[in-house]
Amino acid sequence: MRVIGVIDLKGGVAVHARGGRRDAYAPVRSQLLAPDQPGDATALARAYRDRAGLAEIYVADLDAITGVARTPQDLRGVLAAGLPLMVDAGTATVEAARRVSAQGAARVVVGLETLHAFDDLGEIVHGIGARHVVFSLDIADGRAVTRAGARFAGDTPLALAQRAATVGAQAVLVLDLGRVGRSSGPDLALLRSMRATLPDCDVLVGGGIRGVADLDQLADAGCDGVLVGTALHAGLDVSGFRKPP
Repeated sequence: MRVIGVIDLKGGVAVHARGGRRDAYAPVRSQLLAPDQPGDATALARAYRDRAGLAEIYVADLDAITGVARTPQDLRGVLAAGLPLMVDAGTATVEAARRVSAQGAARVVVGLETLHAFDDLGEIVHGIGARHVVFSLDIADGRAVTRAGARFAGDTPLALAQRAATVGAQAVLVLDLGRVGRSSGPDLALLRSMRATLPDCDVLVGGGIRGVADLDQLADAGCDGVLVGTALHAGLDVSGFRKPP
């Protein structure tokens, strides 16, 4: 199971996501950063590589996701660390996905909260290739987070994951916005069900990770990757983590 470092960008600054309340996010202060580097996304990317020993980074462009900016933020500083990036920039069209890919993203995240229709997800998968797309199943309090008026509003998380797989998604990120930054632990029951529902998909999870015990349980539940931010900032050492046999 891969451990993936998280960088949430807002106005070019790496912020600390907590509970989905994006207006209250403050610059990241991390044990991986020097005291004079709060919010330094470039330094954080390098620290994930050099100090945490990670090999992949997830970037959420909060300005693009919330519609504050129409174009993706500059990722050159984060890309300079040389790690593959999984980027959520509020992508909902093939053209937008291609722009994010052109910036250097290895995989483009298509979030449920910004998706208009599953046909759009299918077009993105077809347009840039399934291996370059991750469908983010955004949830809070056990319920899916969708655009107002979306046709699939009210569907269960499992049903939505199945619909994503049906249109060609090969990777699903179960992102619990309510647990992000809360150190409350992941929803293992949901993730076990997700693994059983999507036997042929890459299943990733984000939100609530507290420590190595959570990582062990997620690996046992069959997850392929886990997004970690807060726990790493608090000093979690994942250098010795290995997926149990």
